Amino acid sequence: MTARPASARQMWPLYAAGFTTAFGAHGIAANLGGHAAGAVTSLLVLGGLLALYDGAEVLLKPLFGTLADRVGARPVLLGGLTAFAAASALYAVADSPGWLWAARLGQGAAASAFSPSASALVARLNPAAKHGRAFGSYGFYKSIGYTLGPLLGGVLVWAGGLRLLFVVLAVLGGAVAVWAAVAVPVVPPLPKARQTVLDLARRLADPAFLAPTSALAAATAALSVGVGFLPVSGRAAGLGTIATGAAVSVLAACAAVVQPRAGRALDDGRLTTRGGLAMGLLVTAGGLACAMLPGLAGILVGAALIGVGTGLITPLGFAALAASTPAERLGQTMGAAELGRELGDAGGPLLVAVVASFATLTYGFGVLAALIGIGAVVAFVRRRAMSAVPEPGTEK
Repeated sequence: MTARPASARQMWPLYAAGFTTAFGAHGIAANLGGHAAGAVTSLLVLGGLLALYDGAEVLLKPLFGTLADRVGARPVLLGGLTAFAAASALYAVADSPGWLWAARLGQGAAASAFSPSASALVARLNPAAKHGRAFGSYGFYKSIGYTLGPLLGGVLVWAGGLRLLFVVLAVLGGAVAVWAAVAVPVVPPLPKARQTVLDLARRLADPAFLAPTSALAAATAALSVGVGFLPVSGRAAGLGTIATGAAVSVLAACAAVVQPRAGRALDDGRLTTRGGLAMGLLVTAGGLACAMLPGLAGILVGAALIGVGTGLITPLGFAALAASTPAERLGQTMGAAELGRELGDAGGPLLVAVVASFATLTYGFGVLAALIGIGAVVAFVRRRAMSAVPEPGTEK
């Protein structure tokens, strides 16, 4: 980590990398089912294509995070962006069902490289006192990618088919790679002591890692559930596609707007990571509880609160991880934390779906709200128990 914050010129390519992985993930996922008739022949095939991207991230993010610590985060970032462009171009040129599977797997593997590397560089290029702002801005542009992915991706597919979307992603990945090569400074790997598997296990089991990572996983689970199931609740209540689409937009907009503000509040000392994470979990649980209420009001209020809660948790969680991690292990920590988020991304919707299959969707929201609410209570209790202990990175 540096003594002074990086310039905007150096940070913008990292924000663009965050946008790229989010836009690529959601832009294609939202359009595979309706616009890849030759490749998607059943729901099982669709599920497999969707799982390829996330599955690659779950398996590879910790490995690429460790590699970033070993050789430097910048080479892994550039390699990942270049590979993402190449994987996208693969289907744009070949345009066959088999190559769609290969392209989607390649995109997921590439994102596994440049996503944790970008997070590590956000931390390395900024002093601890500016981590809140840096991660808040990074999260903002990533949220914009999640928001615009389905919408802009749908427009591109409507205009030129699925191949056009892959062409745009290939150009985007290549352009961001060139931009990063020009603007992002070389950040050499730091010397580090030899680490055994037992040392790694101890560090990942430490509350300084587990608490923010668990909060990030809970936030991602709630976000995925909101995006996936709030429209289902709206349709069940007789609402049209415009109203249900507005609910998802409210969720994404709230998350995007809150993240930079939460980061600034952390840096200015108006918010602590422990208190902010606990409050974010409580607000998120409240949003899921509101989603249990029937009608448009419950859906919109639930979407807004889920967005606000996840917007609080995301920059504070990453800032807490960066503050408690040795600089020479940032890539490994960010990769492991991203793995936690991916598990939340998959586990939240799965939990709600299982509960809904035995009861109703209302109970699914309720179970997830209860679990996240318990997490908020634990965080509040832990905050009070550790109130006399200064937080990592806050010592002057």
